[in-house]
Amino acid sequence: MDALKLIAQDSLKTEVPEIEIGDTVKVHVKIREGEKERIQMFEGTVIARRGSGISETFTVRRVSYGVGVERVFPIHSPNVAGVDVIRHGRVRRSKLYYLRDRVGKAAKVKEQIR
Repeated sequence: MDALKLIAQDSLKTEVPEIEIGDTVKVHVKIREGEKERIQMFEGTVIARRGSGISETFTVRRVSYGVGVERVFPIHSPNVAGVDVIRHGRVRRSKLYYLRDRVGKAAKVKEQIR
């Protein structure tokens, strides 16, 4: 078991992004197409975080062309090039799954003034 922990410690990122539930973030994702590699942005609201250590993930939701799209990103993945926090949300829950049922302005998260 200690060998697994050592391997996991080596693959952890040193700079973990400071993201919280309700934040609007822009995730820089590395996309491989054949031999070429490019960075694609995915912008949305963080609705969940789960796990710890190497297996920690966060879920980002956005509405694209009227269809809700959710992506789960591992925080320590090498395919996640970076995470930019655009605005901080004011929420009182740790999981924002109720946003899936809401449409339009009702699906917005209020901004937290810091």
